[in-house]
Amino acid sequence: MKFRVVTILFVIILICLSVGCFTKGFSFFYLLIPFFIWLTLTIFGAFEIRFNYFLKAYHRGNNHSEKIISLTFDDGPTEFTPRILSILEKNNAKATFFCIGRQIEKYPEIFQETYQSGHLIGNHTFHHSSKNGFYSTEKIIDEIVSTNQLIKEKINVTTKIFRPPFGVINPHIAKALNKTKHKVIGWDIRSLDTVINDEKKLLNRITGQIKPGSIILMHDTSDKTANVLEQLFVFLQKENYKVVPLNELLKIDVYEN
Repeated sequence: MKFRVVTILFVIILICLSVGCFTKGFSFFYLLIPFFIWLTLTIFGAFEIRFNYFLKAYHRGNNHSEKIISLTFDDGPTEFTPRILSILEKNNAKATFFCIGRQIEKYPEIFQETYQSGHLIGNHTFHHSSKNGFYSTEKIIDEIVSTNQLIKEKINVTTKIFRPPFGVINPHIAKALNKTKHKVIGWDIRSLDTVINDEKKLLNRITGQIKPGSIILMHDTSDKTANVLEQLFVFLQKENYKVVPLNELLKIDVYEN
């Protein structure tokens, strides 16, 4: 992991500078320089999942010559999910839904319909709390395991893919995932459909970044996203892009055998 390498280098440099401060009269100010570099890299690595700082995350397919992409939806199931499913069915496309445990409890029928429609199911923790980045390793494991158990109860599969809330990864989350053995799925296109209200701007943001192998992050939580998804398929068909499920794009197993 990059975090371990950077931390080891930081400690070595810190020791060398400390020796220099005591034996060569270096200013102790120099000790702050590697610290701030380490802190900057660690903060960036926590919030930028594509940096693979704490652990490996899949964020794009390896085949960059074939015009194939994957669609992923977070935070469902919700009352808006059926419309997303209808649009996907109309365009003969399969997506991946990273589901929140409490949402599965709230909309069990929609969750089962999502799976029965041939879409892949991933784990997105049980509560999707804004405090997730501050949880202990044990608490994070509980969030992941309880959601996996609920998924197993509802559709009789054990998912092996996970997307962290807000894309945040830290040492506790990395340690938890090393124990649960989930594959972490990131993205290379973050739609920001929970932030951008203008549908045209939202569509342009997505289409302006699409390239072979892209994984697009959207949310099945609004009619706005559904409207943009309809327009997105028009673009994809015009540009001869094919939407494939994550297991095909990434060549990975999504469920335990």
